[in-house]
Amino acid sequence: MSFTVVIPARFGSSRLPGKPLADIAGKPMVQRVYEQACESAATRVVVATDDARIVEVARGFGADTCLTRADHPSGTDRIEEVARQLQLADEEIVVNVQGDEPLIPPAVINQVASNLAANSEAGIATLSEPLHSAAELFNPNIVKVVADTQQLALYFSRAAIPWDRDAFADGQPELDAQVSGARHLGIYAYRVAFLHRFVQWPPAALEQLESLEQLRALANGVRIHVENACAEVPPGVDTEADLEHVRRLLAS
Repeated sequence: MSFTVVIPARFGSSRLPGKPLADIAGKPMVQRVYEQACESAATRVVVATDDARIVEVARGFGADTCLTRADHPSGTDRIEEVARQLQLADEEIVVNVQGDEPLIPPAVINQVASNLAANSEAGIATLSEPLHSAAELFNPNIVKVVADTQQLALYFSRAAIPWDRDAFADGQPELDAQVSGARHLGIYAYRVAFLHRFVQWPPAALEQLESLEQLRALANGVRIHVENACAEVPPGVDTEADLEHVRRLLAS
């Protein structure tokens, strides 16, 4: 099995502008992500960005780069443009590794690519991890996922799913050890043919309601394989506090 990793890296983050170039222990964050991806089994790792400053820095540390349009409505649209630029064949697998995850384990990159290769009925593969508290379950910033017995996603939501009617009825929710829910991790593997289809579909109503682009795929009948990550995936960098946390981790 061969696959390509694409790292979308936007300069214009609303909460932390320029974060792909933020210094983490002497290296820009995008380089940290790139180096982790290069430790995976990927045959190629590409940094995809809409900003010439990131292209210059990425080429400086030896990365392949693609300069993409700035007006893509989603990360998946940006990945599809890269697949077209690279002229990847329809059956090839592309893994989307977010440009703000400098500590992502290479093992989970391999895992999500292998899962897609092994599940021909799925157009996408992604990963999850168990939820550990009711606070996580009810946090709208944490995306939850439920799947069927074949590990194919039934739904993704910012709401608390599954809803334990009896446990939550008294207003003091506690997680049931048997049905505790799962947190979705934002790493995806796609087949290139799916990417070309995805960008032709208009945003789905559920996608717009929840602000979750994977719901566009479900709304159009695409199956999404979900499995618990084989290694702990540290949180990504969304805020200045997240950035300082990662800096402390690497410094120690």
